[in-house]
Amino acid sequence: MSKGFRELYVDELKDLYSAENQLVKALPKMAKAASSDELRQGFEEHLEQTRGHVQRLEKIFQALGENPRGKKCKGMEGLVEEGAEVMGEDFEGSLMDAALIGAAQRVEHYEIAAYGTACAFAKELGQTEQAALLTETLEEEEQTDEKLTELAQQINAQANEEGTREEAPGKKKSRRAA
Repeated sequence: MSKGFRELYVDELKDLYSAENQLVKALPKMAKAASSDELRQGFEEHLEQTRGHVQRLEKIFQALGENPRGKKCKGMEGLVEEGAEVMGEDFEGSLMDAALIGAAQRVEHYEIAAYGTACAFAKELGQTEQAALLTETLEEEEQTDEKLTELAQQINAQANEEGTREEAPGKKKSRRAA
């Protein structure tokens, strides 16, 4: 017998649960790699928010009588791997921060799409309380994306300025004595 719409919904929730738990592990590394205090603080705040997202999903699974485990979100796994690659690059200061913001926004956009889908599924199934919880998380993901966009405007300008100074012909890169 083929699976039904409810199973598709549960499958989507399991994917989100895996994604959020991967982020709980990745965000502290991103915070540590950030040089901007504001960006670091943003990652730390989003870590706390992400833990809340996991709790909301656990509440939904409890209401459904389902186990949240059993699925690995490969999309988030790839995005987290890309973020780890960025942190392994030889970028410094604002340049690293700009790269981290790019990686973080890819994650946010993935989550926005996934939560939008899960919310639509919950509404279709008449799960209004679950839809409300998913909408709350969706709105937080959208707010995080907006904060990252605002930070990017300032940090990208700094990164461009730093890069221009370092690339200017006839000028030596200034290295601080260690």
